[in-house]
Amino acid sequence: MKSILLIGMGRFGRHAAGKLNELGHQVMAVDNCEERINTVLPIVTNAQIGDSTNEDFMSSLGVRNYDVCIVAIGDNFQSSLETTSLLKELGAQLVVARAANDVQAKFLLRNGADDVVYPEKQLAIWTAIRYTSEHILDYIELDNDYAIFEITVPSNWVGKTISQIDIRKKYKINIIALKNNNKINLNVHPDTVLEQSETMLVLGDYKDIQKCFRI
Repeated sequence: MKSILLIGMGRFGRHAAGKLNELGHQVMAVDNCEERINTVLPIVTNAQIGDSTNEDFMSSLGVRNYDVCIVAIGDNFQSSLETTSLLKELGAQLVVARAANDVQAKFLLRNGADDVVYPEKQLAIWTAIRYTSEHILDYIELDNDYAIFEITVPSNWVGKTISQIDIRKKYKINIIALKNNNKINLNVHPDTVLEQSETMLVLGDYKDIQKCFRI
């Protein structure tokens, strides 16, 4: 369990708060709008109404005591930038800020953010990949080159073992797990037989995966 300072209760902030609560973390929610704070009260540990660019207010929160500080402000980049900078000045351990584009990310990183996230960009990429292929069910980008895909078992692979397909040697791709009825099986070995009812979690270079599954 970690303690999270979550600033900005717009749509992204509310979704983040809900997931953090589901994962069992302690969340302090901050926003300058009372209505937004009231919306998230049932799913956060504590909440404060205040201006995150105000040093006195932020100091009162004990910023350095949180494991992660997330700046989820999406409608005012100036406030996001000032908040990010102030968090670092007050001794925040880890600051993660929301960015809409590469220019914003550059400024945030220069002004105290340890990392940035691109909700719209990341979702757009996921949507483009997910819905332009018949095989892809999910996709997680690890970096610019590597990714994990959830892929249906191709019809010509059904009934064959992983060693017979020899995917690792032919395409440099690893099948790291199999999924059936939302249950994940990590016990994958060369003699594992692939079934039509399963999906595969495959790890590899994006270009190799793209070539193998004709994405």
